[in-house]
Amino acid sequence: MTALVSVGLPTGMEGLTFPIPFSDPSTLLRIAKHAEALGYHSVWGNDHMTTQNYVRSEFPTPPRFWEPLITYAWLAAQTTTLRFGTGILVLPMRRDIVVTAKQIATLDHMSGGRLEIGVGVGAYREEFNALWPDAKVHRGEMVEEGVRALRELFNEREASFQGKYYHFRDVEFFPKPLQPDLPLYFGGNSVQHLQRVARWGNGWIPAGMPAGQLGNMVSMLRDYTAAEGRDPDTIAIAPQFVAYVARTDEEAIAKYQQSQMHKHLMSLRSSTLKGQSATGMEDINLVGSVETVVAKMHRLIAAGVTHFLGLYFAASSPDELCEQMQIFAEQVIPEL
Repeated sequence: MTALVSVGLPTGMEGLTFPIPFSDPSTLLRIAKHAEALGYHSVWGNDHMTTQNYVRSEFPTPPRFWEPLITYAWLAAQTTTLRFGTGILVLPMRRDIVVTAKQIATLDHMSGGRLEIGVGVGAYREEFNALWPDAKVHRGEMVEEGVRALRELFNEREASFQGKYYHFRDVEFFPKPLQPDLPLYFGGNSVQHLQRVARWGNGWIPAGMPAGQLGNMVSMLRDYTAAEGRDPDTIAIAPQFVAYVARTDEEAIAKYQQSQMHKHLMSLRSSTLKGQSATGMEDINLVGSVETVVAKMHRLIAAGVTHFLGLYFAASSPDELCEQMQIFAEQVIPEL
């Protein structure tokens, strides 16, 4: 069995996984065109609205966070086959679900049906609190309700929805997305997300998960999906990993540990990666020699992975990022 491979696009990663400055518009275009030329399936950008506290304390200059859907509209006009995904779109920060649905459907048409949408709660609660300081919500429930609302708008001629967080009445939503079943993924490592995927999703995006744990959760997801009367084989298993390939394992680990990416993963131990050890992240992620990384990926495919989604290369400059993309495309992917 083979698996799809795609690349992380740094729409909102300055100060987090990459230094400041890093992601100017010309760099984003360069990465997208490079990904298309190298045969990657897609690029996946993330969604941030305000600077995280730890980034503010480390960098004197604020990062540039680009809104991913508008960014993709620009990039899609300058590419032909590359697909674009959100990894992830933070639905709780987007309170008008009809406007969000209209943006998604419009972009799917304008890109020629090259859009995929991953949604989630967002790694940093402080961002949500900054946008909605008085709101008392359960963000996981809000994401699930948002996907249900999107499904209603995408599938029904006259859509109405009455939920705890979203409601609209008699919306004639046209055009529908160009893709008859536009892929919707849930991002997150919790069991609750597995249940949401089983009911409403086309795929699951966990992050930085060891192969053994991933395999156990894939089995749970397949059981949940079958219980919902759906075919488990139609659900994409699309984890995100950090990647760095070098001549030796020692060289790759040293490069990874010196990167801003390493600091970022440490910051996620209280949210996305809660409960995971601060050490050994290089073992979980795709860090090492070509032989080591290929072996890790084969273990992950055996655990159920169908798509290595939005790989984030632990690079310190755009040149290094593009070089890592090329090494991975030419030396790792053919071995899968």
